[in-house]
Amino acid sequence: MSQEERIEEPHGEESERPPREPSMFLLFGKWDPAEVEIKDIGLQRYISLKPVLIPHTSGRHANRRFHKSRVPIVERFVNKLMNAGKRKEKKTRTGRGAGKKVRAIGVVRRVFEIIHHRTGLNPIQVLVTAIENAAPAEETTRISYGGMAYPRSVDVAPQRRIDLALRYLSVGATRNAHNSAKSFEECIVDELLLAYKGDPGSFAIARKDERERVARSAR
Repeated sequence: MSQEERIEEPHGEESERPPREPSMFLLFGKWDPAEVEIKDIGLQRYISLKPVLIPHTSGRHANRRFHKSRVPIVERFVNKLMNAGKRKEKKTRTGRGAGKKVRAIGVVRRVFEIIHHRTGLNPIQVLVTAIENAAPAEETTRISYGGMAYPRSVDVAPQRRIDLALRYLSVGATRNAHNSAKSFEECIVDELLLAYKGDPGSFAIARKDERERVARSAR
């Protein structure tokens, strides 16, 4: 075998990517998180697609710094929905949906079934893409200098980007459900699908664009 053939042989093996193995557990017994693709490189380490049957880890990430990045992304969305009705988030959940995680999980399950029925897509992929589209890349902070405070544009950390995106999606769905003939599940579906498409009609996309516009003016 010549030297050129020896060089080309491993190159051909590397070019062929092995097929992705299916997950051991399907979310709600229906959807495989192994099929989901995260396009934003900066968020890949912080969006967990750990295969679980039910998105509930019993708070194993509590009181551990940065440990929430290991929590499945669907469960993080469920947790945000439990606290979406409050104006400001706190560590102690005292809102209307506090402690009602079983009901929140049931809501997300029905939301995913509606998304799959409407689009035929994997609803986990829809959620992940909506988070990527709604995650702001920059925001403003206040810097004091000489007794005066000035706004300055700063990059947003990946973990905070996901937190803001989840908050905007949950708050937008909750606001749309107020004084609306649609059910809460349908309002969540509309918010997720609009954010999935990057439509400015989504509350999350509108808030992201506003935050980035203010940051650009403070550069």
